Amino acid sequence: MTAMKRKFFVTLSLLCSTVGAMAQGGPTMGWSSWNTYGVNINDALIRRQADAIVEKGLKDVGYDHINIDDGFFGGRNTTTGQLIIHPTRFPDGLKPVADYIHAKGLKAGIYSDAGANTCGNMYNGDNLSVNVGFYNYDQRDADFYFKECGFDFIKVDFCGGDAPQNTQHLALDPQQRYTAISNAIKATGRDDVRLNVCRWDYPGTWVHDVAFSWRTTRDIWDGWASVKGILKENLYMSAYCYDGHFNDMDMLEVGRSMTTEEDKTHFGMWCIMNSPLLIGCDLTTIKSTALALLKNEELIALNQDPLYQQAYVVGLSNGCYILVKDVETLGGTKRAFAIYNPNDAARKATVKFADLCLTGTVKLRDLFQRKDMGELGAKYEVTIPAHGTRIYMVEADTRLERTRYEAETAYISDYQELKNNQTEKTGIYEYADYCSCGLKAGWLGMSEQNDLQFRDVYSNEGGEYDMTIAYIAGENRSVRIDVNGQRVHTLSLNSGGWATVAEKEVKITLQKGRNIIRLSNSAGWMPDIDYIDLKSTALSGIRAVKTVPAMRDSQDFDLSGRPARQGARLRVQHGKKMVKS
Repeated sequence: MTAMKRKFFVTLSLLCSTVGAMAQGGPTMGWSSWNTYGVNINDALIRRQADAIVEKGLKDVGYDHINIDDGFFGGRNTTTGQLIIHPTRFPDGLKPVADYIHAKGLKAGIYSDAGANTCGNMYNGDNLSVNVGFYNYDQRDADFYFKECGFDFIKVDFCGGDAPQNTQHLALDPQQRYTAISNAIKATGRDDVRLNVCRWDYPGTWVHDVAFSWRTTRDIWDGWASVKGILKENLYMSAYCYDGHFNDMDMLEVGRSMTTEEDKTHFGMWCIMNSPLLIGCDLTTIKSTALALLKNEELIALNQDPLYQQAYVVGLSNGCYILVKDVETLGGTKRAFAIYNPNDAARKATVKFADLCLTGTVKLRDLFQRKDMGELGAKYEVTIPAHGTRIYMVEADTRLERTRYEAETAYISDYQELKNNQTEKTGIYEYADYCSCGLKAGWLGMSEQNDLQFRDVYSNEGGEYDMTIAYIAGENRSVRIDVNGQRVHTLSLNSGGWATVAEKEVKITLQKGRNIIRLSNSAGWMPDIDYIDLKSTALSGIRAVKTVPAMRDSQDFDLSGRPARQGARLRVQHGKKMVKS
Protein backbone atom coordinates (compact mmCIF):
# COMPACT_ATOMS: atom_id res chain seq x y z
CA MET A 1 0.00 0.00 0.00
CA THR A 2 1.39 3.44 -0.91
CA ALA A 3 2.06 6.10 1.73
CA MET A 4 -0.74 8.21 0.25
CA LYS A 5 -3.27 5.38 0.52
CA ARG A 6 -2.12 4.56 4.07
CA LYS A 7 -2.65 8.23 5.04
CA PHE A 8 -6.14 8.19 3.54
CA PHE A 9 -7.36 5.04 5.27
CA VAL A 10 -5.77 5.84 8.63
CA THR A 11 -7.33 9.30 8.61
CA LEU A 12 -10.72 7.96 7.53
CA SER A 13 -10.57 5.41 10.35
CA LEU A 14 -9.83 8.14 12.88
CA LEU A 15 -12.74 10.19 11.56
CA CYS A 16 -15.16 7.29 11.86
CA SER A 17 -14.00 6.62 15.44
CA THR A 18 -14.81 10.18 16.51
CA VAL A 19 -18.42 10.31 15.35
CA GLY A 20 -20.22 13.30 16.84
CA ALA A 21 -17.06 14.82 18.34
CA MET A 22 -18.01 18.36 17.45
CA ALA A 23 -16.08 21.21 19.05
CA GLN A 24 -18.17 23.21 21.53
CA GLY A 25 -21.67 23.46 20.13
CA GLY A 26 -23.13 25.66 17.43
CA PRO A 27 -22.04 29.11 16.23
CA THR A 28 -21.69 31.73 18.96
CA MET A 29 -24.88 33.65 19.76
CA GLY A 30 -25.17 36.81 21.82
CA TRP A 31 -24.55 40.56 21.76
CA SER A 32 -21.40 42.56 20.98
CA SER A 33 -20.68 46.19 21.71
CA TRP A 34 -18.75 47.30 18.62
CA ASN A 35 -21.36 47.95 15.90
CA THR A 36 -23.28 50.57 17.85
CA TYR A 37 -20.79 51.91 20.37
CA GLY A 38 -17.23 51.37 19.10
CA VAL A 39 -14.82 52.22 21.90
CA ASN A 40 -17.39 54.42 23.69
CA ILE A 41 -18.50 51.89 26.27
CA ASN A 42 -18.49 51.54 30.03
CA ASP A 43 -19.33 49.13 32.83
CA ALA A 44 -22.92 50.37 33.22
CA LEU A 45 -23.66 50.11 29.49
CA ILE A 46 -22.46 46.50 29.36
CA ARG A 47 -24.58 45.62 32.39
CA ARG A 48 -27.67 47.21 30.77
CA GLN A 49 -27.23 45.10 27.66
CA ALA A 50 -26.86 41.96 29.79
CA ASP A 51 -30.09 42.89 31.57
CA ALA A 52 -31.85 43.49 28.24
CA ILE A 53 -30.80 40.22 26.62
CA VAL A 54 -32.53 38.44 29.49
CA GLU A 55 -35.55 40.75 29.79
CA LYS A 56 -36.28 40.70 26.03
CA GLY A 57 -36.36 36.89 25.99
CA LEU A 58 -33.26 36.60 23.82
CA LYS A 59 -31.43 34.42 26.33
CA ASP A 60 -34.37 31.99 26.23
CA VAL A 61 -33.85 31.36 22.50
CA GLY A 62 -30.09 30.89 22.70
CA TYR A 63 -28.35 34.27 22.81
CA ASP A 64 -26.00 33.66 25.73
CA HIS A 65 -22.88 35.80 25.17
CA ILE A 66 -22.24 39.44 26.13
CA ASN A 67 -19.03 40.51 24.40
CA ILE A 68 -16.96 43.59 25.31
CA ASP A 69 -15.40 44.47 21.97
CA ASP A 70 -12.50 46.94 22.53
CA GLY A 71 -12.72 50.22 24.48
CA PHE A 72 -11.84 48.85 27.93
CA PHE A 73 -8.03 49.24 27.79
CA GLY A 74 -6.07 51.64 29.96
CA GLY A 75 -2.53 50.76 28.94
CA ARG A 76 -0.01 48.34 30.42
CA ASN A 77 2.31 48.46 33.40
CA THR A 78 5.71 48.33 31.72
CA THR A 79 7.37 46.99 34.89
CA THR A 80 5.05 44.08 35.68
CA GLY A 81 3.50 43.62 32.24
CA GLN A 82 0.02 43.69 33.78
CA LEU A 83 -2.83 45.13 31.71
CA ILE A 84 -4.39 48.33 33.02
CA ILE A 85 -8.15 48.68 32.62
CA HIS A 86 -9.65 52.04 31.60
CA PRO A 87 -9.97 54.07 34.82
CA THR A 88 -13.24 55.87 34.01
CA ARG A 89 -15.03 53.46 31.69
CA PHE A 90 -14.42 50.42 33.95
CA PRO A 91 -13.33 51.89 37.31
CA ASP A 92 -13.71 48.56 39.12
CA GLY A 93 -11.89 46.56 36.46
CA LEU A 94 -13.18 43.75 34.27
CA LYS A 95 -13.86 40.95 36.72
CA PRO A 96 -16.92 42.53 38.37
CA VAL A 97 -18.66 43.02 35.03
CA ALA A 98 -17.75 39.46 33.95
CA ASP A 99 -19.16 38.21 37.25
CA TYR A 100 -22.34 40.22 36.66
CA ILE A 101 -22.78 38.65 33.22
CA HIS A 102 -22.18 35.17 34.63
CA ALA A 103 -24.67 35.77 37.44
CA LYS A 104 -27.37 36.18 34.79
CA GLY A 105 -26.59 32.74 33.36
CA LEU A 106 -24.72 34.25 30.41
CA LYS A 107 -21.20 33.90 29.04
CA ALA A 108 -18.76 36.82 28.98
CA GLY A 109 -16.67 37.75 25.94
CA ILE A 110 -13.64 40.00 25.62
CA TYR A 111 -11.37 41.44 22.90
CA SER A 112 -7.68 41.82 22.12
CA ASP A 113 -5.24 42.07 19.22
CA ALA A 114 -2.53 39.73 17.94
CA GLY A 115 -0.15 42.71 17.81
CA ALA A 116 0.61 45.45 20.33
CA ASN A 117 -2.09 48.06 19.63
CA THR A 118 -5.80 47.59 18.88
CA CYS A 119 -7.91 48.79 15.96
CA GLY A 120 -9.58 51.27 18.33
CA ASN A 121 -6.20 52.85 18.91
CA MET A 122 -5.52 53.22 15.19
CA TYR A 123 -8.93 54.33 13.97
CA ASN A 124 -10.95 55.59 16.94
CA GLY A 125 -8.49 57.77 18.82
CA ASP A 126 -8.36 55.46 21.84
CA ASN A 127 -4.96 56.70 23.01
CA LEU A 128 -4.72 54.39 26.02
CA SER A 129 -4.90 51.29 23.80
CA VAL A 130 -1.11 51.22 23.36
CA ASN A 131 0.87 48.04 23.99
CA VAL A 132 -2.28 46.28 25.22
CA GLY A 133 -2.44 43.46 22.65
CA PHE A 134 -1.18 39.91 23.11
CA TYR A 135 2.16 40.60 21.39
CA ASN A 136 4.96 39.72 23.87
CA TYR A 137 2.35 38.95 26.55
CA ASP A 138 0.51 35.87 25.25
CA GLN A 139 0.46 33.80 28.44
CA ARG A 140 0.15 36.69 30.88
CA ASP A 141 -2.91 38.08 29.08
CA ALA A 142 -4.48 34.65 28.56
CA ASP A 143 -4.15 33.94 32.28
CA PHE A 144 -5.66 37.33 33.12
CA TYR A 145 -8.67 37.05 30.81
CA PHE A 146 -9.54 33.39 31.34
CA LYS A 147 -8.19 32.39 34.77
CA GLU A 148 -8.51 35.63 36.73
CA CYS A 149 -11.56 37.21 35.09
CA GLY A 150 -13.27 34.07 33.80
CA PHE A 151 -14.11 35.21 30.25
CA ASP A 152 -15.49 32.54 27.92
CA PHE A 153 -14.94 34.05 24.46
CA ILE A 154 -12.34 36.27 22.85
CA LYS A 155 -12.19 38.07 19.52
CA VAL A 156 -8.58 38.70 18.49
CA ASP A 157 -8.08 41.44 15.89
CA PHE A 158 -4.99 42.04 13.73
CA CYS A 159 -4.57 45.79 13.35
CA GLY A 160 -1.53 45.53 15.59
CA GLY A 161 0.02 42.93 13.32
CA ASP A 162 -0.69 44.58 9.98
CA ALA A 163 2.03 47.19 9.35
CA PRO A 164 -0.13 49.90 7.69
CA GLN A 165 -2.61 49.74 10.60
CA ASN A 166 -0.35 50.25 13.62
CA THR A 167 2.03 52.98 14.68
CA GLN A 168 4.86 50.50 15.36
CA HIS A 169 4.54 49.21 11.76
CA LEU A 170 4.64 45.63 13.01
CA ALA A 171 4.23 43.12 10.18
CA LEU A 172 3.48 39.85 11.96
CA ASP A 173 2.73 36.40 10.58
CA PRO A 174 -0.97 35.60 11.22
CA GLN A 175 -0.51 31.84 11.48
CA GLN A 176 2.32 32.14 13.99
CA ARG A 177 0.57 34.76 16.11
CA TYR A 178 -2.85 33.12 16.26
CA THR A 179 -1.33 29.69 16.90
CA ALA A 180 0.68 31.12 19.81
CA ILE A 181 -2.42 32.81 21.28
CA SER A 182 -4.45 29.61 20.89
CA ASN A 183 -1.73 27.64 22.69
CA ALA A 184 -1.62 30.23 25.49
CA ILE A 185 -5.37 29.89 25.99
CA LYS A 186 -5.07 26.11 26.18
CA ALA A 187 -2.24 26.48 28.71
CA THR A 188 -4.65 28.24 31.10
CA GLY A 189 -6.37 24.91 31.59
CA ARG A 190 -9.58 26.18 30.01
CA ASP A 191 -10.86 23.98 27.20
CA ASP A 192 -14.15 25.82 26.75
CA VAL A 193 -12.92 29.23 25.55
CA ARG A 194 -14.07 30.22 22.07
CA LEU A 195 -11.34 31.94 20.05
CA ASN A 196 -12.52 34.09 17.15
CA VAL A 197 -9.79 35.00 14.66
CA CYS A 198 -10.46 38.43 13.14
CA ARG A 199 -8.02 38.70 10.22
CA TRP A 200 -10.80 40.15 7.99
CA ASP A 201 -10.27 37.80 5.02
CA TYR A 202 -10.14 34.01 5.26
CA PRO A 203 -6.60 33.49 6.59
CA GLY A 204 -5.90 29.96 5.39
CA THR A 205 -6.88 26.35 6.01
CA TRP A 206 -4.57 26.27 9.05
CA VAL A 207 -7.11 28.34 10.99
CA HIS A 208 -9.47 25.39 11.43
CA ASP A 209 -7.08 23.80 13.94
CA VAL A 210 -6.45 27.08 15.79
CA ALA A 211 -9.82 28.80 16.28
CA PHE A 212 -13.49 28.14 16.94
CA SER A 213 -14.48 30.65 14.24
CA TRP A 214 -12.79 33.10 11.89
CA ARG A 215 -13.77 36.19 9.97
CA THR A 216 -13.96 35.77 6.20
CA THR A 217 -14.45 39.41 5.14
CA ARG A 218 -13.72 43.00 6.05
CA ASP A 219 -15.90 44.64 8.70
CA ILE A 220 -19.63 44.77 8.18
CA TRP A 221 -21.35 48.15 8.20
CA ASP A 222 -24.98 49.15 8.48
CA GLY A 223 -26.12 49.00 4.86
CA TRP A 224 -27.36 46.62 2.17
CA ALA A 225 -24.20 46.97 0.07
CA SER A 226 -22.17 45.58 2.97
CA VAL A 227 -24.48 42.60 3.56
CA LYS A 228 -24.63 41.82 -0.16
CA GLY A 229 -20.84 41.95 -0.47
CA ILE A 230 -20.32 39.65 2.51
CA LEU A 231 -22.81 37.13 1.14
CA LYS A 232 -21.08 37.24 -2.25
CA GLU A 233 -17.81 36.24 -0.61
CA ASN A 234 -19.33 33.46 1.50
CA LEU A 235 -21.45 31.70 -1.11
CA TYR A 236 -18.35 29.65 -1.99
CA MET A 237 -17.06 29.05 1.55
CA SER A 238 -19.15 26.04 2.63
CA ALA A 239 -16.26 23.56 2.37
CA TYR A 240 -14.36 25.44 5.10
CA CYS A 241 -17.14 25.20 7.70
CA TYR A 242 -16.94 21.73 9.21
CA ASP A 243 -16.37 19.75 12.38
CA GLY A 244 -17.94 22.43 14.59
CA HIS A 245 -15.71 25.30 13.42
CA PHE A 246 -17.32 28.19 11.57
CA ASN A 247 -16.92 30.90 8.94
CA ASP A 248 -17.77 34.20 10.64
CA MET A 249 -19.57 36.70 8.39
CA ASP A 250 -19.27 39.36 11.15
CA MET A 251 -21.73 40.80 13.64
CA LEU A 252 -25.38 41.50 12.94
CA GLU A 253 -26.67 44.92 11.85
CA VAL A 254 -30.31 43.82 12.21
CA GLY A 255 -32.49 46.46 13.85
CA ARG A 256 -30.51 49.49 12.78
CA SER A 257 -31.23 51.24 9.43
CA MET A 258 -31.85 48.60 6.77
CA THR A 259 -35.32 47.71 5.48
CA THR A 260 -37.32 44.85 6.95
CA GLU A 261 -36.69 42.76 3.84
CA GLU A 262 -32.94 43.42 4.02
CA ASP A 263 -32.89 42.58 7.72
CA LYS A 264 -34.64 39.28 6.94
CA THR A 265 -32.06 38.40 4.30
CA HIS A 266 -29.23 39.42 6.62
CA PHE A 267 -30.45 37.31 9.54
CA GLY A 268 -31.83 34.41 7.53
CA MET A 269 -28.71 33.91 5.44
CA TRP A 270 -26.46 34.21 8.53
CA CYS A 271 -28.59 31.43 10.06
CA ILE A 272 -28.60 28.97 7.16
CA MET A 273 -24.92 29.65 6.41
CA ASN A 274 -23.95 28.92 10.03
CA SER A 275 -22.33 32.23 10.86
CA PRO A 276 -22.12 33.36 14.49
CA LEU A 277 -25.13 35.46 15.51
CA LEU A 278 -23.90 38.45 17.52
CA ILE A 279 -26.49 41.23 17.78
CA GLY A 280 -25.01 44.70 17.32
CA CYS A 281 -27.88 47.11 18.04
CA ASP A 282 -28.89 48.68 21.36
CA LEU A 283 -31.04 46.01 23.00
CA THR A 284 -32.68 48.50 25.34
CA THR A 285 -34.36 50.30 22.42
CA ILE A 286 -34.63 47.49 19.84
CA LYS A 287 -37.60 47.69 17.46
CA SER A 288 -40.33 45.10 17.86
CA THR A 289 -40.01 43.82 14.28
CA ALA A 290 -36.25 43.33 14.65
CA LEU A 291 -36.70 41.63 18.01
CA ALA A 292 -39.28 39.22 16.59
CA LEU A 293 -36.96 38.37 13.70
CA LEU A 294 -33.99 37.75 15.98
CA LYS A 295 -36.15 35.49 18.17
CA ASN A 296 -37.38 33.30 15.29
CA GLU A 297 -36.63 29.91 16.82
CA GLU A 298 -37.00 28.00 13.55
CA LEU A 299 -34.29 30.08 11.88
CA ILE A 300 -32.11 29.85 14.98
CA ALA A 301 -32.52 26.05 14.88
CA LEU A 302 -30.95 26.05 11.41
CA ASN A 303 -27.98 27.97 12.75
CA GLN A 304 -27.57 25.68 15.76
CA ASP A 305 -28.39 22.40 13.99
CA PRO A 306 -26.03 19.70 15.38
CA LEU A 307 -24.73 18.80 11.91
CA TYR A 308 -23.05 22.25 11.85
CA GLN A 309 -23.24 22.54 8.05
CA GLN A 310 -23.07 25.75 6.04
CA ALA A 311 -25.63 25.74 3.23
CA TYR A 312 -24.08 25.44 -0.24
CA VAL A 313 -25.15 26.67 -3.66
CA VAL A 314 -27.01 24.14 -5.83
CA GLY A 315 -28.68 26.37 -8.39
CA LEU A 316 -29.17 29.78 -9.94
CA SER A 317 -32.70 30.64 -11.05
CA ASN A 318 -33.39 33.96 -12.77
CA GLY A 319 -30.58 35.63 -10.85
CA CYS A 320 -31.56 34.07 -7.50
CA TYR A 321 -29.19 31.73 -5.67
CA ILE A 322 -30.57 28.47 -4.29
CA LEU A 323 -28.74 27.07 -1.27
CA VAL A 324 -29.41 23.85 0.64
CA LYS A 325 -28.15 21.90 3.63
CA ASP A 326 -29.03 18.81 5.63
CA VAL A 327 -30.64 19.20 9.04
CA GLU A 328 -30.87 16.73 11.90
CA THR A 329 -29.59 13.74 9.88
CA LEU A 330 -26.87 13.56 7.22
CA GLY A 331 -28.36 12.26 3.99
CA GLY A 332 -31.88 12.36 5.41
CA THR A 333 -35.18 13.27 3.76
CA LYS A 334 -35.43 16.58 5.64
CA ARG A 335 -33.43 19.55 4.37
CA ALA A 336 -33.46 23.35 4.57
CA PHE A 337 -33.09 25.58 1.54
CA ALA A 338 -32.94 29.29 0.82
CA ILE A 339 -33.72 31.35 -2.27
CA TYR A 340 -31.66 34.54 -2.17
CA ASN A 341 -32.27 37.48 -4.52
CA PRO A 342 -29.35 39.97 -4.46
CA ASN A 343 -30.87 42.01 -7.30
CA ASP A 344 -32.50 45.43 -7.12
CA ALA A 345 -35.80 44.16 -8.55
CA ALA A 346 -38.14 41.30 -7.68
CA ARG A 347 -37.37 38.00 -9.42
CA LYS A 348 -39.46 34.86 -9.95
CA ALA A 349 -37.43 31.78 -9.05
CA THR A 350 -38.07 28.06 -9.59
CA VAL A 351 -36.75 25.32 -7.34
CA LYS A 352 -36.74 21.76 -8.64
CA PHE A 353 -36.77 19.41 -5.70
CA ALA A 354 -34.67 16.86 -7.57
CA ASP A 355 -31.90 19.47 -7.52
CA LEU A 356 -32.18 19.31 -3.73
CA CYS A 357 -31.83 15.50 -3.98
CA LEU A 358 -35.45 14.97 -2.91
CA THR A 359 -38.37 13.30 -4.66
CA GLY A 360 -41.85 11.94 -4.09
CA THR A 361 -44.40 13.80 -2.00
CA VAL A 362 -42.77 16.98 -0.71
CA LYS A 363 -43.93 18.93 2.34
CA LEU A 364 -42.85 22.56 2.64
CA ARG A 365 -42.71 24.92 5.61
CA ASP A 366 -41.94 28.66 5.39
CA LEU A 367 -39.53 29.48 8.23
CA PHE A 368 -40.00 33.26 8.10
CA GLN A 369 -43.79 32.98 8.28
CA ARG A 370 -43.52 29.87 10.47
CA LYS A 371 -46.34 28.11 8.68
CA ASP A 372 -46.82 24.98 6.60
CA MET A 373 -47.20 25.41 2.84
CA GLY A 374 -48.77 22.01 2.17
CA GLU A 375 -47.70 19.21 -0.16
CA LEU A 376 -46.11 19.95 -3.53
CA GLY A 377 -45.04 18.17 -6.68
CA ALA A 378 -41.70 18.28 -8.45
CA LYS A 379 -41.01 22.00 -8.16
CA TYR A 380 -41.83 25.23 -6.37
CA GLU A 381 -42.12 28.71 -7.87
CA VAL A 382 -42.05 31.92 -5.88
CA THR A 383 -41.39 35.62 -6.47
CA ILE A 384 -38.60 36.95 -4.27
CA PRO A 385 -38.62 40.71 -3.63
CA ALA A 386 -35.55 42.86 -4.27
CA HIS A 387 -32.82 42.15 -1.71
CA GLY A 388 -35.07 39.42 -0.35
CA THR A 389 -34.71 35.83 0.77
CA ARG A 390 -37.13 33.01 1.47
CA ILE A 391 -36.10 30.06 3.63
CA TYR A 392 -37.95 26.75 3.85
CA MET A 393 -37.83 23.42 5.58
CA VAL A 394 -38.61 20.66 3.11
CA GLU A 395 -39.35 16.99 3.80
CA ALA A 396 -39.83 14.37 1.10
CA ASP A 397 -40.50 10.65 0.76
CA THR A 398 -37.15 9.81 -0.75
CA ARG A 399 -33.58 11.11 -0.70
CA LEU A 400 -31.68 10.88 -3.99
CA GLU A 401 -27.99 10.47 -4.57
CA ARG A 402 -26.35 13.79 -5.34
CA THR A 403 -25.27 13.92 -8.97
CA ARG A 404 -24.01 17.50 -9.37
CA TYR A 405 -21.03 18.76 -7.35
CA GLU A 406 -20.28 22.40 -8.05
CA ALA A 407 -16.59 23.37 -7.87
CA GLU A 408 -17.44 26.25 -5.54
CA THR A 409 -18.58 23.68 -2.93
CA ALA A 410 -15.23 21.86 -3.06
CA TYR A 411 -12.17 22.35 -0.85
CA ILE A 412 -8.81 23.78 -1.95
CA SER A 413 -6.09 22.59 0.44
CA ASP A 414 -4.02 25.76 -0.10
CA TYR A 415 -6.93 28.18 -0.04
CA GLN A 416 -6.58 31.54 1.71
CA GLU A 417 -7.32 35.18 0.98
CA LEU A 418 -4.41 37.23 2.32
CA LYS A 419 -1.87 37.28 -0.51
CA ASN A 420 -1.79 37.47 -4.29
CA ASN A 421 -2.84 34.03 -5.48
CA GLN A 422 -0.77 34.27 -8.66
CA THR A 423 2.41 35.05 -6.74
CA GLU A 424 1.73 32.26 -4.26
CA LYS A 425 0.32 29.87 -6.90
CA THR A 426 -2.84 29.07 -4.98
CA GLY A 427 -6.41 28.50 -6.07
CA ILE A 428 -9.39 30.82 -5.92
CA TYR A 429 -13.12 30.86 -6.57
CA GLU A 430 -14.33 33.24 -9.26
CA TYR A 431 -17.71 34.50 -10.45
CA ALA A 432 -18.27 33.59 -14.11
CA ASP A 433 -21.66 33.97 -15.80
CA TYR A 434 -20.86 31.18 -18.28
CA CYS A 435 -20.71 28.60 -15.46
CA SER A 436 -23.65 26.57 -14.19
CA CYS A 437 -24.21 28.44 -10.91
CA GLY A 438 -22.23 31.48 -11.93
CA LEU A 439 -19.02 30.40 -10.16
CA LYS A 440 -15.94 28.27 -10.80
CA ALA A 441 -12.68 27.25 -9.14
CA GLY A 442 -9.51 28.43 -10.85
CA TRP A 443 -5.76 28.97 -10.56
CA LEU A 444 -5.40 25.36 -9.44
CA GLY A 445 -2.28 23.21 -9.71
CA MET A 446 1.47 23.90 -9.61
CA SER A 447 1.73 21.98 -6.29
CA GLU A 448 0.20 18.97 -4.55
CA GLN A 449 -1.57 21.18 -2.04
CA ASN A 450 -3.21 23.47 -4.60
CA ASP A 451 -5.81 20.83 -5.42
CA LEU A 452 -9.62 20.65 -5.57
CA GLN A 453 -11.29 18.08 -3.33
CA PHE A 454 -14.91 16.95 -3.42
CA ARG A 455 -14.87 15.52 0.09
CA ASP A 456 -18.37 14.22 0.69
CA VAL A 457 -19.28 12.16 -2.38
CA TYR A 458 -21.86 9.60 -1.26
CA SER A 459 -22.69 6.37 -3.06
CA ASN A 460 -25.50 4.18 -1.80
CA GLU A 461 -24.20 0.91 -3.22
CA GLY A 462 -20.77 1.75 -4.59
CA GLY A 463 -19.61 0.55 -8.01
CA GLU A 464 -18.79 2.06 -11.38
CA TYR A 465 -19.83 5.61 -12.26
CA ASP A 466 -19.56 7.87 -15.28
CA MET A 467 -17.96 11.07 -14.05
CA THR A 468 -18.30 14.19 -16.21
CA ILE A 469 -15.88 17.04 -15.57
CA ALA A 470 -17.01 20.48 -16.75
CA TYR A 471 -13.90 22.57 -17.27
CA ILE A 472 -12.55 25.78 -18.82
CA ALA A 473 -9.13 25.95 -20.49
CA GLY A 474 -7.88 28.07 -23.37
CA GLU A 475 -4.79 25.86 -23.73
CA ASN A 476 -3.81 22.28 -23.01
CA ARG A 477 -4.01 21.71 -19.26
CA SER A 478 -3.41 18.45 -17.39
CA VAL A 479 -5.44 17.17 -14.41
CA ARG A 480 -4.94 14.09 -12.29
CA ILE A 481 -7.99 12.34 -10.79
CA ASP A 482 -7.71 10.44 -7.51
CA VAL A 483 -10.56 8.57 -5.86
CA ASN A 484 -10.09 7.72 -2.19
CA GLY A 485 -6.35 8.25 -2.42
CA GLN A 486 -5.78 6.18 -5.57
CA ARG A 487 -4.90 7.65 -8.95
CA VAL A 488 -7.44 6.64 -11.58
CA HIS A 489 -6.90 9.01 -14.54
CA THR A 490 -4.65 11.74 -15.87
CA LEU A 491 -6.28 13.89 -18.57
CA SER A 492 -5.13 16.61 -20.95
CA LEU A 493 -7.98 19.10 -21.46
CA ASN A 494 -8.62 22.13 -23.67
CA SER A 495 -12.08 23.70 -23.97
CA GLY A 496 -11.02 26.09 -26.72
CA GLY A 497 -11.32 29.32 -24.73
CA TRP A 498 -11.17 30.87 -21.27
CA ALA A 499 -14.91 31.59 -21.33
CA THR A 500 -15.94 28.24 -22.85
CA VAL A 501 -17.11 25.31 -20.75
CA ALA A 502 -16.49 21.82 -22.14
CA GLU A 503 -17.11 18.37 -20.68
CA LYS A 504 -15.04 15.21 -20.44
CA GLU A 505 -16.46 11.87 -19.28
CA VAL A 506 -14.41 9.19 -17.52
CA LYS A 507 -15.27 6.06 -15.58
CA ILE A 508 -14.48 5.81 -11.88
CA THR A 509 -15.31 3.38 -9.09
CA LEU A 510 -16.76 4.56 -5.80
CA GLN A 511 -16.89 2.64 -2.56
CA LYS A 512 -20.16 2.26 -0.69
CA GLY A 513 -20.75 5.28 1.52
CA ARG A 514 -18.55 8.38 1.55
CA ASN A 515 -15.81 9.02 -1.01
CA ILE A 516 -13.29 11.74 -1.83
CA ILE A 517 -12.62 12.77 -5.43
CA ARG A 518 -9.49 14.87 -5.80
CA LEU A 519 -8.32 16.83 -8.84
CA SER A 520 -4.70 17.98 -8.92
CA ASN A 521 -1.60 18.81 -10.95
CA SER A 522 1.63 19.06 -8.95
CA ALA A 523 3.76 20.31 -11.86
CA GLY A 524 1.58 22.65 -13.93
CA TRP A 525 -1.65 24.63 -13.97
CA MET A 526 -4.94 22.73 -14.05
CA PRO A 527 -7.97 23.77 -16.09
CA ASP A 528 -10.55 25.84 -14.24
CA ILE A 529 -13.40 23.65 -12.95
CA ASP A 530 -17.13 24.40 -13.17
CA TYR A 531 -18.54 21.15 -11.70
CA ILE A 532 -18.47 17.37 -11.81
CA ASP A 533 -21.48 15.14 -12.50
CA LEU A 534 -21.78 11.53 -11.39
CA LYS A 535 -24.04 8.84 -12.84
CA SER A 536 -24.05 5.20 -11.85
CA THR A 537 -23.54 2.81 -14.76
CA ALA A 538 -25.27 0.02 -12.84
CA LEU A 539 -28.64 1.68 -12.41
CA SER A 540 -30.70 3.96 -14.60
CA GLY A 541 -33.34 6.47 -13.61
CA ILE A 542 -33.74 7.81 -10.10
CA ARG A 543 -31.46 6.35 -7.44
CA ALA A 544 -32.59 6.73 -3.87
CA VAL A 545 -30.09 6.76 -1.05
CA LYS A 546 -30.39 5.45 2.44
CA THR A 547 -30.23 7.82 5.38
CA VAL A 548 -26.58 8.39 6.11
CA PRO A 549 -25.39 7.80 9.69
CA ALA A 550 -24.14 10.95 11.37
CA MET A 551 -20.38 11.37 11.39
CA ARG A 552 -17.86 14.16 11.21
CA ASP A 553 -17.12 15.50 7.78
CA SER A 554 -13.84 14.18 6.36
CA GLN A 555 -12.62 17.65 5.56
CA ASP A 556 -9.69 18.08 7.92
CA PHE A 557 -7.07 16.28 5.84
CA ASP A 558 -5.64 16.16 2.36
CA LEU A 559 -4.57 13.18 0.31
CA SER A 560 -1.17 14.44 -0.77
CA GLY A 561 0.63 13.11 2.27
CA ARG A 562 2.07 16.57 2.94
CA PRO A 563 1.34 18.96 5.80
CA ALA A 564 -0.96 21.87 5.01
CA ARG A 565 0.66 25.22 4.28
CA GLN A 566 -0.75 28.70 3.93
CA GLY A 567 -2.00 29.61 0.49
CA ALA A 568 -3.02 32.90 -1.05
CA ARG A 569 -5.68 34.57 -3.10
CA LEU A 570 -6.48 37.72 -4.95
CA ARG A 571 -9.58 37.90 -7.07
CA VAL A 572 -8.32 37.77 -10.63
CA GLN A 573 -9.43 36.48 -13.95
CA HIS A 574 -6.49 35.25 -15.99
CA GLY A 575 -4.21 38.12 -15.14
CA LYS A 576 -6.86 40.81 -14.85
CA LYS A 577 -7.60 42.03 -11.35
CA MET A 578 -11.24 42.01 -10.38
CA VAL A 579 -12.73 44.48 -7.92
CA LYS A 580 -13.54 42.91 -4.58
CA SER A 581 -17.13 43.61 -3.67
